[in-house]
Amino acid sequence: MQISYHGHSIVKIKTSDYTIIIDPFITGNKLTDLIVEQEKPDAILLTHGHNDHVGDTVAIAKASDALVIAPNELAVYLGWQGVKTHGMNIGGACTFDFGTVKFTQAFHSSSYTTEENEIIYTGMPAGILLTAEGKTIYHAGDTALFGDMEMIGKRHPIDVAFLPIGDNFTMGPEDAACAVDLLNPQLTIPVHFDTFPPIEQDPEVFKGLVSNHEVKIMQAGESFEC
Repeated sequence: MQISYHGHSIVKIKTSDYTIIIDPFITGNKLTDLIVEQEKPDAILLTHGHNDHVGDTVAIAKASDALVIAPNELAVYLGWQGVKTHGMNIGGACTFDFGTVKFTQAFHSSSYTTEENEIIYTGMPAGILLTAEGKTIYHAGDTALFGDMEMIGKRHPIDVAFLPIGDNFTMGPEDAACAVDLLNPQLTIPVHFDTFPPIEQDPEVFKGLVSNHEVKIMQAGESFEC
């Protein structure tokens, strides 16, 4: 499979037959290389309801007829916007044509802010375990460090982990480095940094804090084969 990073927390996975995109925050994302109208995924996976993760989900899903897989309350809310959704909850797994999705816990908040200044509760935030073509990808979403990351890594050996390092709203570099030790992934990629002033970080600092594990710092648009 091909895995690519596209700024903030956007990750795209291409298997032999399907394209999956996670947290497609494109409009308003100064770091991304993506163009909304050019994205035609088969599925969109969402970790939680914050605007900088839901992003352009509705527009992309309507144009591509993609299935949106999200925490249940968020899935219901997006279904009201006219897109196909599949709601899930923490601890649950479901197998789709492209692979298996399992939602893990994440310690964060989750709500969607409308243009009318309404805050819509969108259920519990989550991390995502995607298993496809014999590989397991872990996208932690937005989260603090928590001890059960060790159990996640033991129960589901991780090939690639995407971990937030921006601090202020999520783990910072030090806690994210500790998370790597707990999760024990084959490869870790830092995300959720530099998009806004409160989360500006030097990813090299994070990389320097990680010992005995491989870290890859990616620029928007970079990809690799897994």
